[in-house]
Amino acid sequence: MSNKQNLPIDRRITKSKQALMDALLSLMQTKAFKKITVTDIVKTANLNRGTFYKHYEYKEDILDEIVDDVIADLISSYREPYKNTETFELMTLTSSAIKIFEHVSHKKEFYSLMVKSNALSGLQSKLCDVLKEVTLKDLKGVQSNPKINRELQTSFYVHAILGMITEWINHEFKYDSNYMSEQLLEILQSRQGDVVFKLT
Repeated sequence: MSNKQNLPIDRRITKSKQALMDALLSLMQTKAFKKITVTDIVKTANLNRGTFYKHYEYKEDILDEIVDDVIADLISSYREPYKNTETFELMTLTSSAIKIFEHVSHKKEFYSLMVKSNALSGLQSKLCDVLKEVTLKDLKGVQSNPKINRELQTSFYVHAILGMITEWINHEFKYDSNYMSEQLLEILQSRQGDVVFKLT
């Protein structure tokens, strides 16, 4: 019973927080983060200052939450091609299974800021570290070449994917996400032949 009573309140909180996040991202498109005030944010979100302080202490807290949400969604989309399998083979991978570019497309406003906003200057490095950690944890490569260092190989792939994303952003998303997935698949398969990963 109490859960049902809490639902409208939870929805209201989620809606208010989302409005504040959207407002901050919108303002950051045209204004330096350090020049954005709480007043700017609440006016853009069409909320009052009291609502802001119910959820956040500083504008940085909103940005931190946005980054955390994006990273959680990025990890989920990165894992999508192998989430229900015991082995993951590049040669049988289809472009429709690759969801990382779809994720970037859905968060286009945020990723554009990653490239142009000083407030997010360290983010590319953070995303790289997160994806390397996920890859090393989830995928144990069945190495055809024992001379290859797994950590360096992982770094190579992750930087390549993030490089494609950065290029895509810099060219204002001139291709759609399906095309980007197809290109990534073609590049990976042309390089690797029959690569198999065993999930750990």
